[in-house]
Amino acid sequence: MLERILGIYEDEGLLIADGFDDAVIGIDESSMRVIYSVAKCLHILERDMEMIDAIEYFEFNVKGAYVGDKTPIWCEDFF
Repeated sequence: MLERILGIYEDEGLLIADGFDDAVIGIDESSMRVIYSVAKCLHILERDMEMIDAIEYFEFNVKGAYVGDKTPIWCEDFF
């Protein structure tokens, strides 16, 4: 998914979250922000840590990071 998005929107300067390529689920064309699945991000983190640690790490170090107008969108899809 990420490769297709980067190919289509190569001139947009999209911001990508390192290590979460497999969690990309789309793009918001109005703001040109990449959309990530929170559930998929947590599964990626769970490869190296327990679930509770993955949630805490994600909330504070990934989702909580603001890096400008093109900060990725985190889709809360884990319910």
